Amino acid sequence: MKRLVFLFLLLTTLAVAQTVTKLKLEQYLDIESVSEPQLSPDGSEIVYSRTWIDKINDKRETDLWIMNANGSRNRFFVRGSSPRWSPDGTRIAFLAQGEPKGQQIFVKYKGTEGSTQITRVDRTPGNITWSPDGQFIAFTMIVPAKNPWPVKIPGKPEGARWTEEPRFITNLVYRRDRVGFLEEGYVHIFVVPAGGGTPRQVTQGNWDHGTTGISWTRDGKEIVFSSLRTPDAEYAYRESDIYAVNVNSGEVRQLTTRSGPDYSPEVSPDGKMVAYIGYDWTDDTYRDAQLYVMNIDGTGHRSLTASLDRTPAQLIWATDNSGIYFNIQDQGNSNVYFAPLRGNYRAVTQGKHMLALSSLSNNGLMTGVWSDPRNPGDVVTFSATNPKPVRITNVNDDVLNQVTLGEVEEIWYTSVDDFKIQGWIVKPPDFDPKKKYPLILVIHGGPHAMYNIGFNFTWQHHAAEGYVVLYTNPRGSTGYGSAFANAIKNAYPGKDYDDLMKGVDEVIKRGYVDEQNLFVYGGSGGGVLTSWIVGHTDRFAAASVNYPVTNWLSFVGTTDGVSWYRNFAKYPWEDPSEHLRRSSLMYVGNVKTPTMLMCGVNDLRTPISQTEEYYQALKVRKVPTVMIRFNDEFHGTSSRPSNYLRTQQYLYYWFNLYKRGAATASR
Repeated sequence: MKRLVFLFLLLTTLAVAQTVTKLKLEQYLDIESVSEPQLSPDGSEIVYSRTWIDKINDKRETDLWIMNANGSRNRFFVRGSSPRWSPDGTRIAFLAQGEPKGQQIFVKYKGTEGSTQITRVDRTPGNITWSPDGQFIAFTMIVPAKNPWPVKIPGKPEGARWTEEPRFITNLVYRRDRVGFLEEGYVHIFVVPAGGGTPRQVTQGNWDHGTTGISWTRDGKEIVFSSLRTPDAEYAYRESDIYAVNVNSGEVRQLTTRSGPDYSPEVSPDGKMVAYIGYDWTDDTYRDAQLYVMNIDGTGHRSLTASLDRTPAQLIWATDNSGIYFNIQDQGNSNVYFAPLRGNYRAVTQGKHMLALSSLSNNGLMTGVWSDPRNPGDVVTFSATNPKPVRITNVNDDVLNQVTLGEVEEIWYTSVDDFKIQGWIVKPPDFDPKKKYPLILVIHGGPHAMYNIGFNFTWQHHAAEGYVVLYTNPRGSTGYGSAFANAIKNAYPGKDYDDLMKGVDEVIKRGYVDEQNLFVYGGSGGGVLTSWIVGHTDRFAAASVNYPVTNWLSFVGTTDGVSWYRNFAKYPWEDPSEHLRRSSLMYVGNVKTPTMLMCGVNDLRTPISQTEEYYQALKVRKVPTVMIRFNDEFHGTSSRPSNYLRTQQYLYYWFNLYKRGAATASR
């Protein structure tokens, strides 16, 4: 009897141990994200942003939390974002909702209850930066352009409620003011007393100043920034330079003059040098930038990463002025590097993860955000002498510690022109290699962007729903060098399609994919390629084309992203042939794949008219289709948490509707 009881208990225990708890879609609402960890100057404390979902009001909220540098005493600090320590470590400046409306700059003394609102501006401040003496805070803000015509409209009765004045657009550069509206305006630099007061505009002119960050000189007399050399966006990608503006007089001096973009300046701790990012102009659609340094007077320009074919980001000077730390994205991973003023650059951290340095204290301690395939982002600390990241937060363990996630496998394969392509396979959490699974191919946007090894809730949920997921970085992606990214110059879409299909073939060869049930989707540039795919192959059972470009001719005159002009050798009015040849709308006659379309109604980047053109063509061709127009969405379908849930559910419904060889939902 004892043996029987023991056997029964053993079998029960094994059965429980083998139970797989899968990720549920509603758990998305409980996932938090961390960002912007900032070390106090003495390295004893870290303040960071923690974003959570307000389920009632369907939006994301951000709080600031503070903890000791070892992760102890982790606690709520204040509602807000974008924290920055004062130079003496006694105060933290941050952004939060204030009066009369919108985001304002606040300052809170460490260890006190209240905080002080120090701005009352009508536009959102950015790039908060303390002066070296802690007496002022510099920031950037959009200044709307004034009506350039001296025209007055007569006859308005007192108290009349007339239509709001129109917005005048005279330059190629204009930006979204609020959903549905465009306006002409320019980013300028302001300073405000750290104790509160009236912000004073420091820079002038009809072009942007300081959009990539600002940095005070150590004497507090000047602010170093980057700016376009012309207000016309046609040249924004070839002519931006580094300048310094006198805070009191507004006098500007130019520090770089080459043909090419220079940006993200950082003044050295001793005030003698400036580090910045840039490259010499070419007509390539993409080129990796280099890390440069120069003297504070603009002399002695030189590159510290001439042999590194990757773009540095987030420059932070070593406290002893010996060099600069920076982040590099490379082959789906991100790590921290160091470039000394004398000698060769080197990797500080190593590993298959996404690690982004964000702050460095006076004692050499570093902090940043780290993620890997099984862990959403958390705050970590490390140093140059002890570079292994130490995880000091676990903000999502309460959600995921009982969930079985899908295995993520890295793959490499050879495509046309002998291009080596990297991708990843996500398998269902209860994966059995003897079974056959439907496959989802996910395509990134950009197209100059990089899928990475970090945790991704969406792909893990696809896997939990029983799909094998494939995501890749086809030619055109960043993180593989300039030549790889520029391989789609004047050829997009093109052989990147072959890269994607070769990836699907590579997974099929492994024997566990149901070839009758291949599915594909992507957004933005991924929408471009998805619409191209269904016009060139019938191998997919269903597709979802999300906020795409389908007609390059009409797109050129309607998008707010004028950089797309550079994708073609000529403008469409000079020669429309290439624009037509690369437009998926021209191949809609080949489409047989049931194709869903999703787009935000307020999209100005890939306007919803692009979706509408393709939808109407599919309807005329009698191809199964549906167009889903998402409210409160700009470029995407998931900024609102509820819209993210809808996006996922609509994908599953559409794919199940046209799944081959199985019972499908009602059509």
